[in-house]
Amino acid sequence: MSQPTILVVEDDDLQYEIYEDALAKFHLVRVRNGTEALARIPLCHPDLLILDHVLSEGELGLSFLPQFKHLLPFVPVLVVSGALEVHQQIQALQGPRRAHYCLTKPVDIHELKRTVETALAECGEKELVRQIEALERSHRADALELFSRSTDRVQRQNRIQEQVNRSPERPNISALARQFGVARRTIIRDLQELIRRGQLKPEAYPEWETPGEEDGSEPA
Repeated sequence: MSQPTILVVEDDDLQYEIYEDALAKFHLVRVRNGTEALARIPLCHPDLLILDHVLSEGELGLSFLPQFKHLLPFVPVLVVSGALEVHQQIQALQGPRRAHYCLTKPVDIHELKRTVETALAECGEKELVRQIEALERSHRADALELFSRSTDRVQRQNRIQEQVNRSPERPNISALARQFGVARRTIIRDLQELIRRGQLKPEAYPEWETPGEEDGSEPA
């Protein structure tokens, strides 16, 4: 497999030498400011972007972050700078155009290596895939719950219909609520639906009757 490509936006030669030593197993591509980075991105297709804040030509790295995220929406961004206040670091990590990590200079070599490895292994497209899978699982869970509730309602209404048709008396709503473990209003709604569908006669739940207090059970 080819080595992951890391685009390093760094104007300091000594700092770049640190990256060369610490990240020797990766393919590094260096540019000195944000303008050069925007021109190089379509050519090198980086897997990770390391971004300094104070760059050559008076450019500021974070001001280019929205453009980088537009061109590289699934590529993790690691900001490494000694010129950021705490509130600037927090801002860089917030919002849809955010960086994934912020490290301060002088950078700890071991932390740098760990962060790069984690970013390449867990962020970017892999992160997107996990989010999509989680969303699909959530939708399936909702669908299964709705299907289960619908099935329970149909089964309960069928049993209510059988009981009401067998008895000459009007149905005891409170007793039915206790029997099925639901609220009185749920039984009333079941009776109304059965009447609307023509499965019960209107006399099963006369219009003049009003719901009483619920028995405390949750509706089905």
